Amino acid sequence: MVEVSNLVKKYGNLKVVNDVSLQIGRGELVSITGASGAGKSTLLHLMGALDVPDSGTVKIDGVDLFALPSRKQARFRNEKIGFVFQFHHLLPEFTAVENIAMPLWIAGRKKSEGMQEAKKLLEIVGLSERADHKPAALSGGEQQRVAIARALVNKPAIVMADEPTGNLDSVNADAVHRLFVQLRRELSQTFVLVTHNKDLAALTDRNLEMLDGRIVSASVGKKEIWE
Repeated sequence: MVEVSNLVKKYGNLKVVNDVSLQIGRGELVSITGASGAGKSTLLHLMGALDVPDSGTVKIDGVDLFALPSRKQARFRNEKIGFVFQFHHLLPEFTAVENIAMPLWIAGRKKSEGMQEAKKLLEIVGLSERADHKPAALSGGEQQRVAIARALVNKPAIVMADEPTGNLDSVNADAVHRLFVQLRRELSQTFVLVTHNKDLAALTDRNLEMLDGRIVSASVGKKEIWE
């Protein structure tokens, strides 16, 4: 699904991502951990074509992202990659179901089709009864579930999440952790999660630890938790 080869990103003389290569299989749930400043978020942003490397390649489904013209790259990113961030970035004037449907409407889908797909995802993330609530009426955990559903609505090849539970209390964070595992199991969705949370990392198929811009270790998650 994802093939990263010799990826480098520099800021001045500092290599924030330093010759990183990795592969992620279809349907795999992978976490990336490490101390602040290790290069985790920068690596994720490069993998999602939110930033441009100084050298190296990123291929998703065999497509070399940085070989695409900018317009085609943007289209590929919008269609094939879902993003979840620490702050949910929901639109406050729209309901939960409308926020989820928004990417489909932007892509030109009919309003009714977008609403139908959004309602299916609301059910999957356990928020059917909150469909008509605006973000201000949702808890932090509920808002993040809506953001996850929004990331899934285009049926992306991969979902990339940057500290998805970093702004949540322990109870809501645990619920979101379990949701990622559920979605990986039920939808065979590919996920890459950047996190400081060791509990979340333990739930993933594989954890990659970064230090000084490099991947320094890889370990298998505690699969018995979700099997």
